[in-house]
Amino acid sequence: MVSFLADENFNEDVVRGVLRRNAEVDIVRIRDIGLSGAADPEVLERAATDGRVLLTHDVSTMTHYAYDRVARGLPMPGVFEVGRHVPLGTAIDDILIIAECSLANEWEGQVRYLPLR
Repeated sequence: MVSFLADENFNEDVVRGVLRRNAEVDIVRIRDIGLSGAADPEVLERAATDGRVLLTHDVSTMTHYAYDRVARGLPMPGVFEVGRHVPLGTAIDDILIIAECSLANEWEGQVRYLPLR
């Protein structure tokens, strides 16, 4: 199962919805690990160190830093950018599909967007 790191401003309703439907999903929030206010590169570094795919709404800057890590040959376990327009239920469903149907390193070096369809 894939482990996730939810970015600082990631929708709490999505996190709660995922955990309500499957309490086994491993999601850690940035604030849970004392990184509130951390810059994007630091967030990506922590995600890489912990082997967690990042969940974010930050399509403006996170993509740049994620691809920069890949270009420099640094680990980048993956980023899923969830547009704020994505319905709550769709985001929850897609994250559950990713969590339950993916291998731990399947998203290495990739930036993907939700919804999956």
